[in-house]
Amino acid sequence: MAGVYTKEIQPVEVHKRLEKEALFLLDVREQDEWEDGHIEGARHIPLGELGERMGELPRDKELILVCRSGNRSGLACEYMESIGYDVTNMVGGMLAWPGKVKTGR
Repeated sequence: MAGVYTKEIQPVEVHKRLEKEALFLLDVREQDEWEDGHIEGARHIPLGELGERMGELPRDKELILVCRSGNRSGLACEYMESIGYDVTNMVGGMLAWPGKVKTGR
């Protein structure tokens, strides 16, 4: 897996937690991947735009990062953790997501 970071979570655990609490999910996939299906309520910032859009993200909350398989979100976790964000990588990504997805923008 890409990236060196400290926290991981399985998609099934994210799904269970969403049933009980609000989570800040950040999807770092490309626009077409997002439109094909994403977790409802997730925030979308493609990995290539992350550096210039960091100001849109809270520093006082845990952010769970999502991509297709967990590799790009792992890279994003490595970067964001190095600058002080509380991030967790959803390993397995959307390929392993057990819940419903929302399509479109």
